[in-house]
Amino acid sequence: MSVLVARADADVVVHCLKNEAKAEELAAEARAIGVDGTVVRGDVTAKGGVEAIRARALETGEAPDIVVANAVIQYGWTSVLEQPEADYESQFRSCVLQNVMLAKAFVPAMQARKWGRYVGVNTECVMQCWPSQSAYVAGKGGMDRLLRVLAKEVGGDGITVNQVAPGWTVSENRPESDDAQWYRDRVPLRRRGLDQEIANAVAFLASDLASFITGCYLPVCGGNVMPGV
Repeated sequence: MSVLVARADADVVVHCLKNEAKAEELAAEARAIGVDGTVVRGDVTAKGGVEAIRARALETGEAPDIVVANAVIQYGWTSVLEQPEADYESQFRSCVLQNVMLAKAFVPAMQARKWGRYVGVNTECVMQCWPSQSAYVAGKGGMDRLLRVLAKEVGGDGITVNQVAPGWTVSENRPESDDAQWYRDRVPLRRRGLDQEIANAVAFLASDLASFITGCYLPVCGGNVMPGV
């Protein structure tokens, strides 16, 4: 995602919490393209962590005018009756409060510039509401409503606020495997998505090609969920 944005000639600040080596790798790829690539480490579920990201970003030049919010705490899924209350709290902090704090940190500079893009990474699960997903769906559902409100509040300042909702995407942490056949069978395109395909959607919403799109929840999941009209 960071590299694709860099290919569109944007400087990037890559955030990480633990995997600093991977973040440095992505920043190096951006620099190889010819733009600035910086790494900042911080906890986006804590105000101090978000402030550290903002301070580091400002050190590189102007305040960012594109923000991509793509972080969530991982936990074990089980039924509502068995899910620990702490998991609901963690999802609220990493889905809702993360976006509140990022918006407060970065949107004012976009308002001053009269241009900005805020893209949140949501999930197909928020429309499926399958058993065992309750904490995750509660957090991502709150994120969805928050960002729709934000879109209405800052649209007059030339800022768009949108969401990309991936399905079960092939990635380094979730590689393709035979035990995913049940999932592929129910996806209309009969496969899992690729991380590049998620990045493509984010880059589109962050670009001027999407200048008249805001408040959008865009499923990028091969048709596994289709919003009704």
